[in-house]
Amino acid sequence: MHQHTNDTHHATLQATPRAILALDLGTTTGWALRLADGSVHHGFVSFKPQRFEGGGMRYLRFRRWLSDLLATTASGSNASGIGAVYFEEVRRHLGVDAAHAYGGFLATLTSWCEHHQIAYQGVPVGTLKRHATGKGNAGKVEMVSAMKARGYVVADDNEADALAVLDWALAQDGPGTSGDEQPTGGARHG
Repeated sequence: MHQHTNDTHHATLQATPRAILALDLGTTTGWALRLADGSVHHGFVSFKPQRFEGGGMRYLRFRRWLSDLLATTASGSNASGIGAVYFEEVRRHLGVDAAHAYGGFLATLTSWCEHHQIAYQGVPVGTLKRHATGKGNAGKVEMVSAMKARGYVVADDNEADALAVLDWALAQDGPGTSGDEQPTGGARHG
């Protein structure tokens, strides 16, 4: 797993009782986690199928990774885990294999969130690109550059996309920005 930490507190971040997780789902999943203290950690992790592994094993590894993140965020002295999950909502894929993989990660994520009563919301790709770069059709290089311009050390476009998801979630004036409230769409758990 590849990981970065930014201790910079962006704009109007306040200490909150719960973390916010943002994901760019895929075989290489980008992730960004805003903890209760306002610090942001981010990186990417590979769920590439291993040799001699059944087709569903990558999703079991993804589920275990999510559970490990939840346990880590809940282990702090006054933290109470993940309050909300946001993910890049992809409607078109370049190939059938990518579409199947995304569907498997999405099903795993949403069932995991339901099981742990964590609110979740998908954010359309064009919305994220427009938020990050001002262009709804920005490319990978532009997304990486936009996140670097916001002060993040970014090594991968998946990581940049996850940071854009987190940045979008935190920029919303409504519910879901504190990690203790619910996203405006998707599942709601109280």
